[in-house]
Amino acid sequence: MKRTIMKAAVVAAMTGLTAGAVGASDYKQNPFTLTYEGAITTNEPGKVNIIPVTYKLNGLDIAANVYTPAKYDPSQKYPAIVVAHPNGGVKEQVAGLYAQRLAEQGYITITADAAYQGASGGQPRNVDKPAYRIEDVHGMADFVTRYPGVDVARIGLLGICGGGGYSLAAAKTDKRFVSIATLSMFNSGRVRRNGFADSQLDTIQQRLRQVSEARAQEMAGGELLYAGDANLTDEQI
Repeated sequence: MKRTIMKAAVVAAMTGLTAGAVGASDYKQNPFTLTYEGAITTNEPGKVNIIPVTYKLNGLDIAANVYTPAKYDPSQKYPAIVVAHPNGGVKEQVAGLYAQRLAEQGYITITADAAYQGASGGQPRNVDKPAYRIEDVHGMADFVTRYPGVDVARIGLLGICGGGGYSLAAAKTDKRFVSIATLSMFNSGRVRRNGFADSQLDTIQQRLRQVSEARAQEMAGGELLYAGDANLTDEQI
């Protein structure tokens, strides 16, 4: 039943997306820098609202948006959904679109910029390591379960594209999630290990050795070369 309810909510959200215009919007014209059509531009009493928040995760400042349903009353109890954004995405894009539409269905939702990405802290910038992204999902759950009005017995998880793969990994050990759904799920771990469409199965061990050597070199204070570096030879890629 719980899984059916979660599925119905996602379907309803998707129906809401197709029912109206969903083209890109100019984030500079939106006070919350949301990029999608139909995005919230102002918080109004009795309607779906967006609340920008920050919290700490492993010492880093995480930037997130919480969406509350219409007629939200913090003294009441609401189901909540954590929304994990795609690889290369931020909370103001597709994850925010789904978070808003799910809030319109009566859920409290949260979506956050991954650590090292977007408005969240962490150096170097734009790092996308599976372990970090999985921890991001746990961190959103940590925050939303303490948000006023959230029913901790009814927490769902929606992962989109790369966020879908990370969400499945997070849900293996995080039993606060009673329902999980993915959209256009992309298994980053498998692709990084096996190559796209399993095209690099015969080089797995070679690449693992390169990673191990690179880590040892970094710890020894040596210079690391990255893909795209002009000084990187074909043998080093």
